[in-house]
Amino acid sequence: MSDSTHHKTADAADHHHDDHHVGFVRKYIFSTDHKWIGIQYGITAMLFMLVGFFLMMVMRWSIAYPDQALPEWLTFVFGEDWLNRWIPVGESTGGRVVDGQLYNMFGAMHGTIMVFLAVVPLGFGAFGNYVTPLQIGAPDMAFPKLNMMSYWIYLAGGLLMFASFFLPSGAASTGWTFYPPLGTVQEYHVANQWMTGQTWWLLGMVLLISSSLLGSVNVITTIINLRAKGMTWFRLPFFVWGMLVTAFLLLLAFPPLEVAGLMQLSDRVFGSSFFLPSGLSVNNEVMNISGGGSPLLYQHLFWFLGHPEVYVLLLPAISIVAEIIPNNTRKPLWGYKSMVYGALVLGFLSFIVWAHHMYLTGMGSAISTFFQTTTVLISVPSVILLTSLLISLWGGSIRFTVPMLWACAFLPMFGFGGLTGLPLAFNLTDLYLHDTYYVIGHFHYVVAPGVIFGLFAGIYYWYPKATGRHMNTFLGHLHFWPSLIAINVVFMPMMIQGIAGFHRRWYNGGISYEHTADYLWLNEVISWAVWALAIFQLPFIINFFSSAFVGKKVKSDNPWNATTLEWATPTPPGHGNFEFEPVVYRGPYEYSVPGEDKDYSPQWEEPKSNKK
Repeated sequence: MSDSTHHKTADAADHHHDDHHVGFVRKYIFSTDHKWIGIQYGITAMLFMLVGFFLMMVMRWSIAYPDQALPEWLTFVFGEDWLNRWIPVGESTGGRVVDGQLYNMFGAMHGTIMVFLAVVPLGFGAFGNYVTPLQIGAPDMAFPKLNMMSYWIYLAGGLLMFASFFLPSGAASTGWTFYPPLGTVQEYHVANQWMTGQTWWLLGMVLLISSSLLGSVNVITTIINLRAKGMTWFRLPFFVWGMLVTAFLLLLAFPPLEVAGLMQLSDRVFGSSFFLPSGLSVNNEVMNISGGGSPLLYQHLFWFLGHPEVYVLLLPAISIVAEIIPNNTRKPLWGYKSMVYGALVLGFLSFIVWAHHMYLTGMGSAISTFFQTTTVLISVPSVILLTSLLISLWGGSIRFTVPMLWACAFLPMFGFGGLTGLPLAFNLTDLYLHDTYYVIGHFHYVVAPGVIFGLFAGIYYWYPKATGRHMNTFLGHLHFWPSLIAINVVFMPMMIQGIAGFHRRWYNGGISYEHTADYLWLNEVISWAVWALAIFQLPFIINFFSSAFVGKKVKSDNPWNATTLEWATPTPPGHGNFEFEPVVYRGPYEYSVPGEDKDYSPQWEEPKSNKK
């Protein structure tokens, strides 16, 4: 592109920026700008994450101190009426003690909030929205109004689920998986089934899934159609590949669960029996239903989404780490093409492993052998991704910035989470471990110190681009190191308890069972670590909000000396993102190229041989 053409394009872009004046409501609330929608997703998801974390803190008190009243610091957020309804003062204890009913409610909503309202919207909704168009050189998402609609449908679904806590029936209490027939017949005695937490959970899920479907269509269309000139498929940053695979997983796996939710909603309120077997009785009263339904059908539909969902959680985090490691080692991403193919194979295989969650249903040996085989196979692309990231560290001139600390910690945490999943791939061992704390420890090692560490890395990395200011480094270290220690103290003992036979749904921590006596003390250790982990999120909260106003200002649009296109935009990017027409000349990770003047070669800089 000649200098004259560049200046004309830049002048046109400046004119476009100057002419774009909208009111406060359209700019910050009902915005169609992908960047602000990404920020809306991010802040909303983190608020929901706080709610989910708080529910878990209450549950951990019940597990560690089952006969002791909740302390005031765990009850102050609840209103008096709500407390009297769900945690009344006991005559024997003189305080408010969590019972099994409340524990089940908090357990179901903790899982639902963390997966569907926090981690997925933060990884795919926030980072996918904010970063993807910038990295491919697009002015916005392909369908801006659809993008806005996806956020507001997500928010409506989340608020509906949150509001269900205040219904007379309380929120859903049959697990985040909502298995029938229990999920269908719970609160069966309530005359108006529309006003129960179980029904609102189903309605909320329909809204959340619809939001994800809109977002996935938008991301796929944007990546395919709006790439900048010269942005070929293998010049795409790995982050964009991760978002593309994640979008396809959502697009193909979520519709079966949405249909399952609508079918179960029909079973609850319209008297159908898609999932209800014949002869079902509740409280010794035979239900007046046609029967003939299959509870197992729901499990198949749920887990057909449930396992791709694991990679919907995981791929954004891996993709973020894949951007941060090359930037902080000052060398190219090792095995870039292998990682791309690995992500594609991972996406495909995730659709044919779902029934390893269902070994306890008594499937035959031939079917279980198939799912054992595919489950072991899916570890291969996962190992390719992890190995490529580890080898990328080798020989690098590593800068241990705060984003790099989180990215480096992600690698062993995800590795350990994946490794502990291998025993669960085989029905012989899964039969013993499935309903124990071992599964909780395994899954959370993947999602908590795994996925969430990757998401924290992304927040620290792209915060300067979004705000024009750096987050405080001292507070970043104060957030990282204690969190790394505490989160391992939370989940490592669960592996031990699980092998010892601790059931994952005991609200009293197993105090009634003799075979758990030697490991009961770990309940207190885990719970104290949970509360410590909560305390050490305070530096992040302070850092996140205060740095936007008092943080150190960035000195250039590319403060990390990075190579991908988002760093070619103004800081923060304005409407339309780019002030010139971006043209891509090279791959995404050209660091320390021999013969170059500096140790990074941005995608948008014209090679020396092309310059006049």
